[in-house]
Amino acid sequence: MVTVNVKGGTRPPWVGLGAAVWVQIAAGNAYNFPLYSHSLKSVLGFSQRQLTMLGVANDIGENVGLVPGIASNKLPPWMILSIGAFACFFGYGVLWLAVSRTVLSLPYWLLWIALCVATNSSAWFSTAVLVTNMRNFPVSRGTVAGILKGYGGLSAAVFTEVYSVLLRNSSSKLLLFLTLGVPLLCFILMYLVRPCTPATSEGSVERGHFLFIQAASVVVGLYVLTTTILDDSFSLSAPITYSFVVIMVVLLMAPLAIPLKMTFYPTRVGSSDNLNNEDSNADETEPLLKSSLSTTSLGSFREGNDSSSDIAMLLAVGEGAVKRKRRPKRGEDFKFTEAVIKADFWLLFLVYFVGVGTGVTVLNNLAQIGIAQGTHDTTILLSLFSFGNFVGRLGGGVVSEHFVKTKTIPRTFWMTCTQIIMIFIYLLFASAIKGTLYAATALLGICYGVQFSIMIPTVSELFGLRHFGIFYNFMSLGNPLGAFLFSGLLAGYIYDNEAAKQHGLNHLYGTNVSCLGPDCFRVTFLVLAGVCGVGTILSVVLSTRIKPVYEMLYAGGSFRIPQNTNN
Repeated sequence: MVTVNVKGGTRPPWVGLGAAVWVQIAAGNAYNFPLYSHSLKSVLGFSQRQLTMLGVANDIGENVGLVPGIASNKLPPWMILSIGAFACFFGYGVLWLAVSRTVLSLPYWLLWIALCVATNSSAWFSTAVLVTNMRNFPVSRGTVAGILKGYGGLSAAVFTEVYSVLLRNSSSKLLLFLTLGVPLLCFILMYLVRPCTPATSEGSVERGHFLFIQAASVVVGLYVLTTTILDDSFSLSAPITYSFVVIMVVLLMAPLAIPLKMTFYPTRVGSSDNLNNEDSNADETEPLLKSSLSTTSLGSFREGNDSSSDIAMLLAVGEGAVKRKRRPKRGEDFKFTEAVIKADFWLLFLVYFVGVGTGVTVLNNLAQIGIAQGTHDTTILLSLFSFGNFVGRLGGGVVSEHFVKTKTIPRTFWMTCTQIIMIFIYLLFASAIKGTLYAATALLGICYGVQFSIMIPTVSELFGLRHFGIFYNFMSLGNPLGAFLFSGLLAGYIYDNEAAKQHGLNHLYGTNVSCLGPDCFRVTFLVLAGVCGVGTILSVVLSTRIKPVYEMLYAGGSFRIPQNTNN
């Protein structure tokens, strides 16, 4: 078992959450692909099929995080963040050398690998902050997941603001910023993201803190969307546009106001804040993953079982005096090998694969979709998708957390609802009705974002937090798998064939021409609609199967920590 330095007190988890917000934004660096993909196509002369395969590399790197998942149980967060920073530096550095023409004639395969390495930094960043904060706030996992993934979804709009205002729409400058700026940010913040004494309850003070962060994130999202549209629509002076960025940075620092408030105005009477304030800076050396049950955890069992012998048995199991040989039940801590033989594991994977795989296909081809439908400035399209993605991630966490505690409705119910909506969105895209592109893009962003904020707490509730890093990153493979099948193989092939028809060519591999009109992506959208229909059926089956698990975990209106097994 790995031993780490655990920060005691009530303030450090909130410091870590505030720092994690910035790291999660940095983890959104993969969302920048639509901002510089046109330069890869024009400067390097790639076809749309070659470009979509680079988009697949972008998604593979971002989501293949099994190694970070395993490392999260063996290495401290600062080391995981350091590895991600170096991957970001070397990967984007190679892309910058190619796009800036500093080095000529770099082979396609090298750029493909470099993009995988660059965006794989996202997996390291996200794993470090998600695993650490989910363990620091185990009874608020849906809220925490929604906040962090919400800021991750907002990162595309943040980067777009930086790209359009500070970097003046320069792809080479953006890649240089990703090469140097993102690693520097992570090196500055990595020691603040650390394991802390877990909060074992969520009182009114904690709920107020979470509500403040959620409200601050909504303000940031609206602000970034508004300023991006203003800068794109009007010719604003440099001082005004620079002030936009400064205000955005200040707003992004809002979550750090909570630990500052706790420092200057300590709460001595309340929920978890009634701990002695003198212990707030105390360090304790504890196992990274405890195997024993805390007294607080046992309290939830006393509510449902008054038998002293059962309590004694639980204590004995927790302290290791009695070894349980049985396999874990859903809601307890699973090993990876135990989880992969469960039907619920694969149902959740398939439902998530459908939701994010079809959504990322639109994201990777958003610039070409806009151009095909007559919108040549795709900056606003990306901003709308990003803002919708943010709303879906944050809202998915908030809504699912509310209904799971009040009605014990499985979180996956909301994946069912959004995938039904996605069917109609793809049909709307396929119809190419004039004036619907912007609305459809924003709505798709919302549905796409919900998939993330539902999958993360769901997998932790079904299979436990002990190996959460591995489970989360395995589920994340649904994104690149969907990108490869639906974007790389389907969308790119159909687009190039339609462009070939328009230009009277036999094939387009290795050429650089564009396709115009609704037929460029119509078949793709119809296929995506059908796939979402299958995903809807699977999500209904999954929600029905796991309903009893949520009735057990949230029977008292709040999360009840289940009995751990000796894994």
